[in-house]
Amino acid sequence: MRGVPRYETMTQKKLTLAPIGFIHTAYRDKSAAPRQPGMAPESTVGEITLLPHLNFEQALQDLDGFERIWIVFWFDRNTGWNPKVLPPRSRKKKGVFATRSPHRPNPIGISLCRLVRIEGLKIVVENPDLLDGTPILDIKPYIPGVDAFPGSRAGWLDAEGAESAPGNEIEIEPRAREQAEWLASRFGVHLLDRARLVLARDPHPHPYKRIKTEPGGSLVLSVKSWRVRYRIDGKRVIIGEIASGYSREALTEARRTGKSLHEAEAHREFHKRFG
Repeated sequence: MRGVPRYETMTQKKLTLAPIGFIHTAYRDKSAAPRQPGMAPESTVGEITLLPHLNFEQALQDLDGFERIWIVFWFDRNTGWNPKVLPPRSRKKKGVFATRSPHRPNPIGISLCRLVRIEGLKIVVENPDLLDGTPILDIKPYIPGVDAFPGSRAGWLDAEGAESAPGNEIEIEPRAREQAEWLASRFGVHLLDRARLVLARDPHPHPYKRIKTEPGGSLVLSVKSWRVRYRIDGKRVIIGEIASGYSREALTEARRTGKSLHEAEAHREFHKRFG
């Protein structure tokens, strides 16, 4: 072929993308969002709002007959990328193209969600794993006969037993339940749903899941500025207590200097009540 090969020409150009809309979810930061749509709590919904005056009303026609849709989106809060990443289901780094990591050369993601209903330019989906305000690039119907190959090999997930690992049974001891219910009712801080999602899959220490072993051997999961302490007994994960991620001294110093700490008032009241 004469002239410059097409791929060389393309590498000199920039591909221009524009969002077709944005999704609204309950997840404001990465630590709160599930890792996959199937790991989202049941009954969680998200609402995609498409942009007006672009004929998207016509583009949505006939979509409501599909049970599930692919959502193509932009990881807008990521910067840079890594050729190798540490997935939450592994103890070893993997090539980024062998993972679902958001840290990609082009931060494009896909998510498969159940379609609940369509109202004008609004699309309600069930169990999304996207952060609130994520730009949506495209929507495609899920076609079972084309998109589903349940017997396919899953690479390192099969080799490391990560895909077929059974879930762990989660038990909540009375003290942890009392603390969690008090935080939820008093300050709207909900910790146990997130803890169940993470610990049911793999409760062992892993930096990606913010799980560490404390001095003395106890295990702790960090959920935002809170700590969930637990122990492992075979396939049982027993959550024993919740703790503040701030010491009394740090909270006192922050109040004296005017430093802003996440949910500081909730932490101060938590210390007073539970010590």
